[in-house]
Amino acid sequence: QVQLVESGGGLVQPGGSLRLSCVASGHTFSSYNMGWFRRAPGKEREFVSAISRSGGVTDYADSVKGRFTISRDIAKNTVYLQMNSLEPEDTAVYYCAASLFPGLKYDAGTYGYWGQGTRVTVSS
Repeated sequence: QVQLVESGGGLVQPGGSLRLSCVASGHTFSSYNMGWFRRAPGKEREFVSAISRSGGVTDYADSVKGRFTISRDIAKNTVYLQMNSLEPEDTAVYYCAASLFPGLKYDAGTYGYWGQGTRVTVSS
């Protein structure tokens, strides 16, 4: 079992940047493929990005491709989401998730462990 704690959310102006962090504890971090999801007000939770166990493979939703970068530091048991060129449409609660299934996963149902979320608001 793994516990996940996100941080780094906040209020930022359009065009600004934020870096979200997700610290994992309780189990071998490198055993998990990791993902970021978000839930905007009044909308369903959606996939944002995923990274493989080794960090060598990543993928992104089309809406964030070229603006967001996912990475992980195995020594620090942490996965990051660097968000640049933020838009009002990026406003949401962002969740970190961990999956033991092999390969990158895009379906929230394949992630067994979730953090509590961190809120990102993009507004002028």
